[in-house]
Amino acid sequence: MSKSHLNIGIIGTGFMGKAHAFAYRSALAAFPDIPVPVMKMIADVNAESAAKAAHQYGFEKSSGNWRDLVNDPAIDVVSITTPNTLHKEMALAAIAAGKHVHCEKPLSPTLSDSEDMVKAAAAKGVITQVGFNYIKNPMLKMAREMIAAGELGEITGFRGIHAEDYMHDPASPWTWRIDPSGGPGVIADLGSHIIGMARFLLGPIASVNADVETVIRQRPADKGSSETKPVLVDDIARLLVRFEKGFGGTIEANWVKTGRQMQLGFEVEGTKGSLAFTQERLNELSFYKAGGNPREKGFTTIESGPQHPPYGGFCVAGGHQLGFNDLKTIEMAEFLGGIASGRAAGPDFKEAFEIQKVVEAAIASSRQGAARVRI
Repeated sequence: MSKSHLNIGIIGTGFMGKAHAFAYRSALAAFPDIPVPVMKMIADVNAESAAKAAHQYGFEKSSGNWRDLVNDPAIDVVSITTPNTLHKEMALAAIAAGKHVHCEKPLSPTLSDSEDMVKAAAAKGVITQVGFNYIKNPMLKMAREMIAAGELGEITGFRGIHAEDYMHDPASPWTWRIDPSGGPGVIADLGSHIIGMARFLLGPIASVNADVETVIRQRPADKGSSETKPVLVDDIARLLVRFEKGFGGTIEANWVKTGRQMQLGFEVEGTKGSLAFTQERLNELSFYKAGGNPREKGFTTIESGPQHPPYGGFCVAGGHQLGFNDLKTIEMAEFLGGIASGRAAGPDFKEAFEIQKVVEAAIASSRQGAARVRI
């Protein structure tokens, strides 16, 4: 196979496996200069599900054993979309086989596991990426550029939140998401996204004071079961953070927030203006510029369009909007482009490790009565 092609393998056929398949299949249409992704193999613990997914997404073959995929010499790229507890084993096996690896977030249950994965990838010289796709939004890239260019002046604060309601029902059963062997709860599952977004916009977080709590302490062992199991991970996490650049901020992660489907958003305040964003309106960025005519005071809405790359790769007309799968496509296209250039497009395993540091510092802080923990 020519170097202009990369053979793709995906482990997992659930929500994220499907998203990865969509993204790889769409990437070349929006990014014609990347290597051609060839849908080579998909694997799942259920061989029937893997075969069905192979037909649906156009893979050449499937397997009920993920090791078949990792050990296939034809595979160049491995996407890991499985529960957290399996990430390390699969990633290390793929790296040892010389594959480039994309792994969904959080990278692993523990900081030490993440460090092992970072070291293995560096030693083997493979390109890695972790699934923080929300920062691939052209509006987020523009926000970062505006902040770096000083359009907000001196930054004075940050407020960030990632809240959803998919765990709010006490009758919803105990799942891998709340298995403590997979690491913390919402602080890792949703909190990693808003922590990563804060770092993307404003740089490293230096310290944290945190309070994490479990709201629903028992859940049915299985769907419809009268037997219950204890919940030992967090449902809500509230962080008071201080960035290395000197200013402070707040971050909340919450998966029992009734009425919210995707409240992933932030406000960044500065001496010259502010920016506000929410994933609920992901094609808009709100900008407030201090000064000017008081009669015209207020936020201006910046609408995503072809003038905000890579929007134009998807649609030549403004106002037609990007969606979740488009952000995933941007992510995968940048990953494949990074493999071609030999430079990670990020966020890579190293960045995921830094995000994990904040997560574990928050857990430690809460256990110490919201004590300040340096990162």
